[in-house]
Amino acid sequence: MAKLRYVKTLEQVRKAKDADPEFLPSSVRSIRTVYETDPAIAAALLPEPLELAAPEICVTCSDVAMHISPEYTFEIGSMIFGVRARYDGQEGIYLVTMPMTAEAAVVGGRETYGEPKKIADIDFEWGEGAASVKVARMGMPYVEIKGTVGEPLGAREFVEHAFCFKAFPSCDRDKDFDSDPLLVRLEWRHEQTKVHRMEGDVILHDSPLDPVADIPVKRVLRMEYEEGSTQSNGTVLRSVPGDWILPFLHGRYDDTSGDGIEI
Repeated sequence: MAKLRYVKTLEQVRKAKDADPEFLPSSVRSIRTVYETDPAIAAALLPEPLELAAPEICVTCSDVAMHISPEYTFEIGSMIFGVRARYDGQEGIYLVTMPMTAEAAVVGGRETYGEPKKIADIDFEWGEGAASVKVARMGMPYVEIKGTVGEPLGAREFVEHAFCFKAFPSCDRDKDFDSDPLLVRLEWRHEQTKVHRMEGDVILHDSPLDPVADIPVKRVLRMEYEEGSTQSNGTVLRSVPGDWILPFLHGRYDDTSGDGIEI
């Protein structure tokens, strides 16, 4: 009898869902940074129905080891880059871009949650009393964070939320989307065994494909080094009209037009 692995039984599909890397515990080392930016630019980044909570950009670069099984660990580099937002009284980070080093992390996050993930090169340097990270795509570096590791802040546990839009561009050229986009709230449960204060810099380099340099760093508000674990999940909050997010959707692809609004 032959085996055809392109097809599974429903029982096999349900069993495989329990091992989805998106929902598995992971060991994480991160540099977590928050910087202040121009309020008008921060507000312009947000699609309806999100509102600006603060003109702050949250950048977390992580070295993630996903524990698929006792015998297999899947390692990736990741970056979360977003602005503090609010919806229906709850604050979170609206995700502007999420570069990842592995295709599996990109595909799962984009299809499951609508996360704006892209393949990137993310290089960490962990040293005695210092940490740094460089993020590049298509050979172009565009985010660099570096600093010295200072006093310990102790262990902590907290829940972090983020917002993104799950949307599928239409295959019909006369339509923008196949169905109304969905506003999704992500939930990240962090258990951090080690946290240290950091002092350092966030440097944004211009890139036509990832123009984070358009969101200037006025001053670094907080920088920390973290070790621990994270579990993630998500919830669909509502559908939204396609016109609300169409002006933003191109940001998850490589747009070479150079077009943009004036602030």
